[in-house]
Amino acid sequence: MKKIKIIALLLVSLIGFNSCTNDDSELTYVAQAPGEFNFSNTFLGEYILTPSTSGNLGERFTWDAADFGVETNINYELQKSIIGDFTDMEIVGSTSENSYTLTIGDLLGYANEAGLDNDPATPEPDNGDVHFRLRASVGSNSTTEVFSTASALHLVIPANMSGPVCDLDQLWAVGAGLPDAGWGWTTPVSLQCTGNNVYSWNVNLLNNESFRFFTSEGDWASGQNYPYFTGEGYTIDANFEDAMDGDNNFRFTGTTGFYYLEVNTVAKTITLNDPQPTGNCDLDQLWAVGAGLPDAGWGWTTPIQFLCTGEGIYSGTANLLNAETFRFFTAEGDWATGQNYPYFIGEGYTIDANFEDALDGDNNFRFTGTTGSYAFTIDTVGKVISIQ
Repeated sequence: MKKIKIIALLLVSLIGFNSCTNDDSELTYVAQAPGEFNFSNTFLGEYILTPSTSGNLGERFTWDAADFGVETNINYELQKSIIGDFTDMEIVGSTSENSYTLTIGDLLGYANEAGLDNDPATPEPDNGDVHFRLRASVGSNSTTEVFSTASALHLVIPANMSGPVCDLDQLWAVGAGLPDAGWGWTTPVSLQCTGNNVYSWNVNLLNNESFRFFTSEGDWASGQNYPYFTGEGYTIDANFEDAMDGDNNFRFTGTTGFYYLEVNTVAKTITLNDPQPTGNCDLDQLWAVGAGLPDAGWGWTTPIQFLCTGEGIYSGTANLLNAETFRFFTAEGDWATGQNYPYFIGEGYTIDANFEDALDGDNNFRFTGTTGSYAFTIDTVGKVISIQ
């Protein structure tokens, strides 16, 4: 009898063991979104941002682990919003840790996106808020997620009455893609310090040709090619590509013409835009058309633009055709704003010897020099019109 009881007990145990095994194999854990979940660090009242401290710690975001009710791998995503409602949300970075660090340089980039400006002469503010929040999820693609309350960091760019601050006085560039420079150091293109660690200038670019940036004039060893910038995390304008030549230069793939080229070493962007005035003049630019400017002709489809680039100075590059004529204008498309050769003589200008009064119906400028490309300077302060 005792043997029968022992055998029966063993059978019950085995059946119970099998039942537990089957139940475990079908058990599913469902992670539930946690309750309160926020940053655990204390934020400063304001963050003073200067290019000279761009490598310093800006803010270290910390938080306690999100509790989804079960042990699981959690992905954290730091998000930012310039507007504040996160309809413009961008992911700053992701981590499985419980902290994420931003540098002063990172915050300067966000301040630039927010339109902050430390120039007292412009209407843009020198301080403003950028908003951050944290997303926690079970895995990177999980719909089981939770968001922290958004926190605003108040960013301040101190007013600098002496102008923008850059690590270099300017960046240099040479190459066939920059026809005003070419592959040499006689007339290199200079990108001036126009913002805090922002270098920019108006440049001529030639389609399908290449160039390279340099930190020192005349020093080939200081070159910064396309892979250098991509390796540093830059977003580069779609009109440029790696030339895949011996030096991995920049190749310009856009339409040949005049552009405003900007290298922003804070936001880490290289961009092209329409040419912009960079000096202090009565007008943003002067215009010119005429047969002597073959890229323009006597019409307003493709006029030549001479931008304000200094104190009362307009400059630019144009092709000139020997024995043909042209005229300057103060307003695009307005023939009544023309300024001919006698106008400038009457104003006391010294005019380059390669020009003369055409003595035609409009007393235009006639070009008497060798057909080719020339750099123009119209100096309204020194009252000089010259070409090189």
